[in-house]
Amino acid sequence: MITANHGKWPIRWDLLVRYRFIETIVLWEGRLTTRHLCETFGIGRQQASKDINRYIRQIGPGNLLYDTSLKGYTPTAAFTPQVTQGVADEYLHLMARNNELSNVFESLALNVANVEVLTVPLRDVRPEVLRPIMQAARQQKRLEVDYVSIQHPDREGRIIVPHTLVYTGLRWHVRAWCEKNQEYRDFVLSRFRDIPEILDDSERGIAGDSEWNARVTICITPDPRLREDQRQVVETDYGMRNGALTLTVRGKLVPYALKLLHIDPDAAQDDPMAQQIVVANRAELVPWLFG
Repeated sequence: MITANHGKWPIRWDLLVRYRFIETIVLWEGRLTTRHLCETFGIGRQQASKDINRYIRQIGPGNLLYDTSLKGYTPTAAFTPQVTQGVADEYLHLMARNNELSNVFESLALNVANVEVLTVPLRDVRPEVLRPIMQAARQQKRLEVDYVSIQHPDREGRIIVPHTLVYTGLRWHVRAWCEKNQEYRDFVLSRFRDIPEILDDSERGIAGDSEWNARVTICITPDPRLREDQRQVVETDYGMRNGALTLTVRGKLVPYALKLLHIDPDAAQDDPMAQQIVVANRAELVPWLFG
């Protein structure tokens, strides 16, 4: 892997970002085209082709192979990351795009003093596992997988039809139709075992997931037990207007959104200072809560 030299990269930052993008896409999606670079970086096809060829010659010789049937570059069996770590979070957070500015600066490996950021532990997800999940999701195909859970720690064969990757702030899961349970469910990425096998097409796509497609509004207010001046502080903290903050999320993401806000919708804290905010429309959210 190419490393920094006395705190400076031997590659221009703009090229380094594109080289990292090349490695990330080809490793985790299994196919890279000039279009990926053109649409992401706003460059022409000639420049994109030049970047890929320069990567092949100077950065990762032996990492990419052009596949005429796929009309794109694929990772070779000897692929070794040179400008990335080769971990799933690099691809997953690239796809998330929830905080594009932060992701851009992170990809530039800037050393910002006086700033400390807590990160969650990396989950063990292999490229061989994620690639078929993404392919099946984009082509609406059935996927045969081995999966483990807390209730079933021994691997269990299932057939699912994935449609969306979801980041909850703590972990990644894929939303998918489960043929065994005959319903749409969430499957944690780090709990897949072996390599999923892509099967045939399915009619169970994202359009049929009514709980996913439903939009639900969460209304957050300061804990009414706080003093008026304390409530004003909380309102400012959360950017509330008229004493409330409204968030619109997908129905199946309501529990995750509340957990991210550290709100227990079932019981109020004894001390109003502990949580400081509450759900004002809990009755409307009951159908979407866990359990």
